[in-house]
Amino acid sequence: MNRPSGRDQRGGRTRQTVARDAHPRTVVTAVLLIETTRYDDLEVRIAGDLDELAHDAADVASATIREAIAQRGEATVILATGNSQLVFLAELTARSDIPWQRVRVLHMDEYVGIGREHPASFARYIQERVVEVVQPMEAYLINGTGPVADEIEHYTALLHDHPVDLTCLGIGENGHLAFNDPPVADFDDPLDVKEVEMDLACRRQQVGEGHFPTVNDVPRTAITLTIPALLRARRVIGVVPNERKAGAVCEALVGPIDTHCPASILRRTAHATVWLDPGSASLLPPRAVA
Repeated sequence: MNRPSGRDQRGGRTRQTVARDAHPRTVVTAVLLIETTRYDDLEVRIAGDLDELAHDAADVASATIREAIAQRGEATVILATGNSQLVFLAELTARSDIPWQRVRVLHMDEYVGIGREHPASFARYIQERVVEVVQPMEAYLINGTGPVADEIEHYTALLHDHPVDLTCLGIGENGHLAFNDPPVADFDDPLDVKEVEMDLACRRQQVGEGHFPTVNDVPRTAITLTIPALLRARRVIGVVPNERKAGAVCEALVGPIDTHCPASILRRTAHATVWLDPGSASLLPPRAVA
């Protein structure tokens, strides 16, 4: 197996919170100890818990968005969905330092045949958790019920017209990025958006997360942004908490770089950082210290 390179570091960051049982003016400053290392070209940061992970990742996301706005007057971001992103997105949308009225929001996938009224719709997820909360300049939500070819053409044009500043992604239990499951993932995909067949492991994950009652209820196809489209952003951040992701994380970081685990391509992405918590990092071997 490939071993990570570089030195482990624990960098201190601070977060100020008001103690629940303290005097209203009492502010508690918590030191965030983030363990940082590298796996090939990829920076990996392991936080002490999910709140620390979300806070630290949101710091980087916020800075990236603000820098893009300072340079070009606007920012374009692609956001992931799913249970693993809930705390991070809550932290990000609570940031008062982001001028959301200058931010364009896209997302990365949607089930074919599911409309925004469905509880599992990713367009609905972004609408409720991002658009209605921060009211960005623009939000383009993938339509899973219209003609698939038309939606692919529309979203491809959006990506062409609006270069992406920030992609915020997760890693699936089968190592997928968006709905680029192992059978369909292509590190050199000539397309930016395509329709894909979801593999069984991916469909089981949707059931396990509570979005569908049975595997047979999960749509078999989806519209997804491809891996090159996701990683073309100026900055890529991965938010990957929870012990159920530990196997995929280990395969991605210390296994071979190939489409058997699509997330392994992140190790060739120098402008990416992945955040883990103790659960998702639990199967990683001891990191090398220079």
